[in-house]
Amino acid sequence: MSKKSIKSDLARLNRVKDSDIDYSDIPPLGNEFFEKATVAWPPAKQQLTIRLDVDVLNWLKVNGRGYQTRINRILRAAMESRPPRRARSTTRGPKKRVRTRGASRPA
Repeated sequence: MSKKSIKSDLARLNRVKDSDIDYSDIPPLGNEFFEKATVAWPPAKQQLTIRLDVDVLNWLKVNGRGYQTRINRILRAAMESRPPRRARSTTRGPKKRVRTRGASRPA
């Protein structure tokens, strides 16, 4: 789709009055929806470096620009297809003392 056709579509949509929009096929949203609603998209991105097999990277790049977005979508689909895991604790308890064999006990 060209930029010109997108601009003309957007201009046409801007001319439509709210009162002319048919909402009859959309069910009304109750209070329960708005109580659960959160602003969570898009999630924050974090830059990182990963090492991929050459053939995997070539496969991701074969469709041109956007291969990093494709990586993210593939990983998100894998993540969302699994049940949620319990989060690991970021705080550690006290270190346990480890005794080695033959170590003598203090008197």
